[in-house]
Amino acid sequence: MSTLTRRHLLRRAALSATSATAAGTGLGATTTAAVVGTAGGCDDPDESAADPDTAAAPAGPLRFPPDFGWGAATSAYQIEGAAKEDGRGESVWDTFSRTPGRVRNGDTGDVAADHYHRWRDDLDLMRDLGLRSYRFSISWPRIQADGTGAPNQRGLDFYRRLVDGLHERGIAPMATLFHWDLPQALQDAGGWESRDVAHRFADYADAVFRALGDRVPVWLTINEPKTVVQNGYLSGHHAPGRQDPDAAYLVAHHLQLAHGLAVQALRAVGGAGRIGPAFNLHPCYPADDTPEAAAATRLYDGYENRLYLDSVLRGSYPQDVLADLGPDSRLVRGIRDGDLAVISAPVDLLAVQYYTPIYVTAGGGTVRRWPTSEADWQQIYPDGMYDILTRVTRDYGPIPLTVTENGLPTPDVLGADGTVDDAGRIDFLRDHLAAAHRAIGAGVPLESFHVWSLLDNFEWAEGYDQRWGLIYVDYPTQRRVLKRSAHWYRTVIARNGL
Repeated sequence: MSTLTRRHLLRRAALSATSATAAGTGLGATTTAAVVGTAGGCDDPDESAADPDTAAAPAGPLRFPPDFGWGAATSAYQIEGAAKEDGRGESVWDTFSRTPGRVRNGDTGDVAADHYHRWRDDLDLMRDLGLRSYRFSISWPRIQADGTGAPNQRGLDFYRRLVDGLHERGIAPMATLFHWDLPQALQDAGGWESRDVAHRFADYADAVFRALGDRVPVWLTINEPKTVVQNGYLSGHHAPGRQDPDAAYLVAHHLQLAHGLAVQALRAVGGAGRIGPAFNLHPCYPADDTPEAAAATRLYDGYENRLYLDSVLRGSYPQDVLADLGPDSRLVRGIRDGDLAVISAPVDLLAVQYYTPIYVTAGGGTVRRWPTSEADWQQIYPDGMYDILTRVTRDYGPIPLTVTENGLPTPDVLGADGTVDDAGRIDFLRDHLAAAHRAIGAGVPLESFHVWSLLDNFEWAEGYDQRWGLIYVDYPTQRRVLKRSAHWYRTVIARNGL
């Protein structure tokens, strides 16, 4: 690895380390620079007094396709709790969150939103909101305590009940196989640096496919491999807490390989469900009009987006990224004959997660151009939603797309009257949905949209300090309260638009 490349990766790690980390997002994207406007969403005084079911409606209607999949998303470690029940094994996030100094306030996911015990009530809330789709993840250590061997039937039974309960309420399940909770036993054996873990993931996927079969119409393989790479192996502020640039992109390759092997496993069992990866994509823009900024932006985009998109959808890694890493990098040395054919096994859809744009300087750094949310890495730029969706369709063809995460944290407080007024979240979602609608009008085959998140939850390194949910969770009592945004979203779904 060249000295220049090492500086580039270490700078990227430093940028990630300065950020809070979203439930879905990977990159802590920006260095300090002038921030336009104030942090957080704006609270319109006129809307504050309005009925929550009609607040923030645009002047003209924006109708979505008749079968559009309105949904919300969660992940297992962030909401389930029951960390030591019914045969569940330890995950890397159990280890990481219990390590002093790793997570704000020493918080863990041991209880989280207690969804493991309250799933029926949570499904009723989804039904009452009118959700048509629910994106959740399956806990690998709940299915295989040490990441190998016969599946744990108690774990499979939990997800069978969950899937059946969704169908009973008219909600389509969308299941993610891996949302970062790698069994700790596999981490002890090398983690994603070990090629063998990709094959263990395929075995786990096979067991889940056979158990849940055609009851799940959409499967997502790996959630945000980029986040594991950047936050887990560059900055170290996610599990497993490494800071090793050379290992990071070997991990990227093995995560991509695991995705492809899981796609092959579904085809092999004859599953009728559709399958694809879930990528957090950040549109990258030059910070100025110089050729140097344009060139730096192109390379930055290679690490942020094309490394993952090209390998799955084109069967190759971007040459500029490989050249930047150098021929002696562990990624380049780790590619074997046939790997890219596995990685690019045909998929049925692509899940896109959008949170923030990135503005790249001539020197390869980044600056902020837009107001930020409570997560200071997140610039609020709805047009980025339009840009990334249209870019994927333009560059990779008309593959069906689903937005599986979009949202922001707001300073939600349960009022004395039992309500939570999160007007900033309504503003954010309205503007991003309008951008998604515009992308559909431009020819993007967008099938569904999932708000992150259904519930307030364990927010990774931020613990419980940030609230991203449509539904407020009072953690001491586990009481659920629909926020103003939840009432608004229910109306959006009923109207099939804005």
